[in-house]
Amino acid sequence: MRRIFILTVVFVIGITATIFADSDHVLTVNFNKMGPQISPTLFGIFIEDINHGVTGGLYSDLVKNSAFEYSNPIDGWSLSTYGSNVSVQVASKTSISINKINPNYLSIEISQNGEWAEISNSGYNGIPLENGESYILSLYARTQKSTNAIYVGLGTSNGKIGAENKIENIGPVWKKYQITLTSSITSDNGQLILKFGFVGSIYLNMISLFPSKNFHDMRLDLVNMVKALNPGFVRFPGGCFVNGNTLDNAFNWKDSIGPHIDRPTTMDFWGYDQSYGIGLYEYLLLCEHLNAQPVFVINPGMSWQGSKDVQIVPLQDMRKWVQSALDLIEFADGPATSTWGSVRASLGHPKPFNLKYIEVGNENVGQDYYERFEMFQKAINAKYPKVKLIFSAGANYTGHDFDEAWKWAKNHGVDIVDEHIYASPDWFLSNTDRYNSYDTNGPKVMVGEYAAQTWNSQNTLEAALAEAAFMTGLEKNSNKVVMASYAPIFNNVDYSQWVPDLIWFNNTQAYGTPSYYVQLLFSNYRGNFILQSSISNNDYTSDDNNYKRLYYVTSYDSKNKDIIIKIVNPWPNNGTCQINLNGNVSLTGKGQIITLTSDDPVTSNIPFRGRMNSINTFENPTHVSPTYESITNVSTSINCTLKAYSLTILEIETNGL
Repeated sequence: MRRIFILTVVFVIGITATIFADSDHVLTVNFNKMGPQISPTLFGIFIEDINHGVTGGLYSDLVKNSAFEYSNPIDGWSLSTYGSNVSVQVASKTSISINKINPNYLSIEISQNGEWAEISNSGYNGIPLENGESYILSLYARTQKSTNAIYVGLGTSNGKIGAENKIENIGPVWKKYQITLTSSITSDNGQLILKFGFVGSIYLNMISLFPSKNFHDMRLDLVNMVKALNPGFVRFPGGCFVNGNTLDNAFNWKDSIGPHIDRPTTMDFWGYDQSYGIGLYEYLLLCEHLNAQPVFVINPGMSWQGSKDVQIVPLQDMRKWVQSALDLIEFADGPATSTWGSVRASLGHPKPFNLKYIEVGNENVGQDYYERFEMFQKAINAKYPKVKLIFSAGANYTGHDFDEAWKWAKNHGVDIVDEHIYASPDWFLSNTDRYNSYDTNGPKVMVGEYAAQTWNSQNTLEAALAEAAFMTGLEKNSNKVVMASYAPIFNNVDYSQWVPDLIWFNNTQAYGTPSYYVQLLFSNYRGNFILQSSISNNDYTSDDNNYKRLYYVTSYDSKNKDIIIKIVNPWPNNGTCQINLNGNVSLTGKGQIITLTSDDPVTSNIPFRGRMNSINTFENPTHVSPTYESITNVSTSINCTLKAYSLTILEIETNGL
């Protein structure tokens, strides 16, 4: 039996098993009849830089526009001069620029004693400062001659100073300088301040400020929340982010490795500048930290097909795109002596990352895509036959393009087909058996993006339970569905573009939505074999709102010797269920009941009121969150109440097979 410890507070309440004379349902679990093996990668996560989820979010650089390469080169910066002989401007003179990738730099020239300049950066809606915490400031600088010190500090817009230091001995060639600043104040609206008061010229680039507590430049609280999900895989870095609005801003993994000063700034597909702060190498390190399989999505030589101006690489020019995919696999898994494996080793990771999956394209369809996929398929299968390729079924989960994609996949030996499903909660409840009819011997399924979207686009309990019901069907069909990931994962509320999302955050806080907790529970309470089971009285009926149908899945965890039963009751009335464990099963008498619901009144038909519309907020981040209770004297016949609008999980200890 396991307990899941997460960053949010978990309240424990008592749940008592009750004997009912006449239960609404009888769930019979046959311990001796193992069903399909459950894919170890079944429940994963999908990371894309949307909603400033990475830039200004997971990427923990607190400075906005570090390299002065945004579309507006001074975006994020305030430049102040004090005197008539002071110049502060962004320049890009070739003889001074640090490199061709980031040619812009900040030029500061002071020609009169007693005059000075100041620059400041407030990051993404304020730099969060915490009393006693340390921050690492780094920058590249050069002068025409040795200068006096640069004075640096952390403070607030109203003049309160939280830390001060200085950088000295700046020479005439570009060099990286780094110091630590420890804040003496707490503020969610801080700023980085640099002051210059000497006669002469100085040039600056790549000014960054990171909390000393981070994971490879990633925001630690967000990493910890992701780790709590225990994902089986990580699909990255997109999404439409990979496609690009044009091929010029399609993701290029080779641009995303190495020192940050050598990584370009590009316009994100979602309409904002981003700097590849988290690149391929950092994503692979994150996967390793999460013990999750990396699933890298590569561009198939096509920009976003939703545009009327879609760009497609001619077939005769596809060789370099295919070679880039082969190089990527070598970077991730090649020997440290290979060309790209040696690059990985030089970054500090001589061991391979064990990359098993590559997805070619995102939401691509049609003959142009099929022809290009086949080129990747032939080349990768020839050189890396153990790497499984994932094929796109398009942006829709039904219709002509979807059907044609599946037809092509079946006829061309595709390993896995990626389906994307954004639909109403009612759709998810009505399609829990979607994969029952899929061919076990055909291509496997990845549901690479899915979410229940309510009429008000909120992460409600209603949406989360609809997703949970759907996930019971995914788990039952895990011999066909091998991967599934909710999308998107992050929403920076100050830059929100797309909802719903799993994790909502601002500069200082982060919380999981009800959907987050569904994902957490399904991933952490997952067996490795389905147990055959059946339930009585489970037709969908409505008699004066007396809904009957439950959604369930039963499995066995051979490592922990646990029977795991998940039951979703998405209706406004409590239900009762008798659970019978049949077969040669020996129990320890111990177990655990986990319940996900809220304590709001059951007034489901009134918008924004009642348990169905319960949400989490910064003020009440665990309003909808799991409760855990240990139970004893567990027998092979269990009677329990299933609360209205709830996900209930029973974890029952056995003595093994």
